Parts: sequence; C-alpha cells; structure tokens
Amino acid sequence: MSTNGFLILSAAVLSTALLGTGCGSAPAGPAAAPPPLVETITAKTSDVPIYSEFAAQTFARDRVEIRSRIEGYVEKWLFKPGDHVTAGQTLYELDLRPLRAAVDEASGNVKQTEADVQFAQKQVSLLQAEANLAAAKAAQLRAQQDYDRLKPLVEQDAAAKQDLDTAATALTAAQATVRANQATVDQAKLSTQTQIESTQGKLEAQKGALEGAQLRLQYGTIKAPISGVIGDTLVPVGGYVTANAAQPLTVLVPLDPMWVRFQMTEQQYLSYGKRKTSGLELILADGSVFPQKGELTTMLNQVDPKTGTLEVQARFPNPKGELLPGQFGRVRFQTEERKNVITVPQRAVQQVQNLQTVYTVSDDKKAQNRAVTTGPRVGEDWIIESGLKPGDQVVVEGLMRIRPGAPVSPKLWQPAKAVQ
Repeated sequence: MSTNGFLILSAAVLSTALLGTGCGSAPAGPAAAPPPLVETITAKTSDVPIYSEFAAQTFARDRVEIRSRIEGYVEKWLFKPGDHVTAGQTLYELDLRPLRAAVDEASGNVKQTEADVQFAQKQVSLLQAEANLAAAKAAQLRAQQDYDRLKPLVEQDAAAKQDLDTAATALTAAQATVRANQATVDQAKLSTQTQIESTQGKLEAQKGALEGAQLRLQYGTIKAPISGVIGDTLVPVGGYVTANAAQPLTVLVPLDPMWVRFQMTEQQYLSYGKRKTSGLELILADGSVFPQKGELTTMLNQVDPKTGTLEVQARFPNPKGELLPGQFGRVRFQTEERKNVITVPQRAVQQVQNLQTVYTVSDDKKAQNRAVTTGPRVGEDWIIESGLKPGDQVVVEGLMRIRPGAPVSPKLWQPAKAVQ
C-alpha cells in the first residue's frame, strides 16, 4: 500500500470515530438558579394611634427683668451669672447709709409729734378754765344766797335797803363772771380739740413718712421675686440706678416649668385642638425625646389671617433645668386612633410617580405586585387604606431580586435591633 492510501484510510477511520462520538447524548447544561430569598410579614389588623408633630420653640413665660425701685449706687453684687437663685434671695445691695439716715430722721419726727399729742390731750388750759368757771359759779351761788336772805328782811324793814342793793349788784357781777368763764371753757375745749386733731394728723403724716423711709430702706436690698436662672449683671458695682432706668439690672428666667409654643392650622384646631391634651412629647434638635411629658394648656384668641394658623402653648416640667428658652424642636402628641387597620413597614412600599405598590407572596410561592393606597405614617410603618387584606404575605426584604409571577423563597422578616 502506498503512503497516500494509508493516509486516506487513517482519515476515514478518524472521521468514523468522530461521527460515533457525535451521535451520543449531548453534555448536561448549567443547573437552574434557586428562587430568590425574600423576607415577609403577615398582614394583620390592629388599633393604631395617630400622632401629629409640630415645629416648636421653647420660651420662658414668667421672664422677669430685675430693676431697682429707688435711686442709688450699687454697693454689692451677690450672684454669679448662670446661677439658679431662689425667690427671696438677695441679688444686689445699694448704698444704704442715706436710706438709714432718712429712717432715723422720720423716726425722730414721729416721736416729737407723739409728745405733742400727749401734751394736747392733757388739756392744761381747759382744766384751768374749768377751775375758774367752778370758782365763779361758787361766788354766784354765795351772792344769790345773800340776796335771797336780805330780800325778805328788807320787805319787813328788818334790814337796810342799801344792803339789798349791794347784794343784788354782787349777784349780777357773779352771774357775769360765770358767763365769762363758761365762754372761756367753751373756747378752751374747741382750741384743745383742734390742737389734738391737728397734732394727730401731723403724727399720721409723719408715720407715713417713716413707713416710706423704711420701705425705701427695704428696696435698697434687691431680692429675686421668683426662682430661676439669672443672667449677667448689666450694672456693675458702683453704678448708679434709678427706678425708671431703661436698662434693667439683670434678667431672671424661670426654667421649671418650661413653655413651648407652636403653630396649628385652623383645620387642626377644629379637629382636635379644642380639647386639652396631656402626654405631649418634645423631640429635641438632636432627635432625642425629652423625658418629661407636657400638657397643652393655652391657645391664643385668634387665627392669624396671614398664615391661617393659631399659636398653641404647652407646659413641660423641667426640674433639672435641661431645657432653655429659645430651643427648637418638635411637639408630638396623639390626635386620633384608627381601629382595625393594616400597617406595613415603609420599606415594603414602592412608589413610582403617583403609584404605590407592594409585593406579596401567593400560596404557590410566587411574587405578586399589588397597588395599594397608604394612609398616615405611624413611626416606621404606613397604614394601608386599600390593596391588602389580613393574612397576605408582604415582602419586606429582597424586593430588588424579584419580579411579578416569579417564584420566591420566603422566610419571616426580623427587624434589625436598634444599636444601643
């Protein structure tokens, strides 16, 4: 056999072998992917409280400007800025020397006038006039007796008529003396009463002056009218103060309770603002919740026509002084309770333009896309108004791995624990 014949035969054998190999079963392809894992919850109904939040700011309702009621120089400053002071605590002392001197002078005037009143009440001149009147009446009585004794004797010619005339003259003189002394007594009484009343009036005026001087002396020591945190002094030691000064000495701010103001729309006021509400929460600027609960207490008396809102004020206990005036935050409180509603985590709801949907898992473990209508947000959940029924398995995690009608592998969703 030639070399060419051998090559042809070898090629034929190789081709037969290859054809034999090709006529066998095809090699196996890649294995099918398992259904994607999703985490679900079971939709169920419950009663859900609805809370509303409002932007708010703290303020001190009873903020007090400390002022002097009298004029004088500041001699002592008895607090540190930022101190918590109590009602009645001394804050400033003015120079008290001229005030004490005024009290001493007024006290001396009162004592002198009290002596004058006592002297007037003794009625020395009146007593003397009454004594003179008594003596004149006694003389009149003797003259009357002499006249009465002589008159019948003269009628019987047993005594001289001249003696009767003399007795009559003496009686007339005694009667005149009595009338004169009676007028003197009346005048003395009037004068004494006038003097007493005048001196007593003077005494009352001087007592008033003394009380005024003592009050000014008290005002020389300036005390805190309420408890609270005090600011810096605006008048140093040695500074001169007056009762009508434009600038106060300092400002005192009570921190407990702390007041919070926020705005409520007219519709919100008509819905739930009329009732007094307790259990208010104050969410601070850092997101933390103030530990004390507040109470809605005050609403102003008209709606602002420019904004359509009404200012509402709430009171929060602040025993540790943690809240300060001017802080911003949010007030939150329950405004209603929804009965027998379904809620799902917000992450379960997808929104494309105005369409909101959720994925559910059917009994045959396939994904279904459903349109839903959401209501108010409650914490991290949405209230579902329509589109779900109790018992539906709602997908919470794994939404990006599924498509409608595709099989899925569900398991119970476990919310992540908050990091402490």
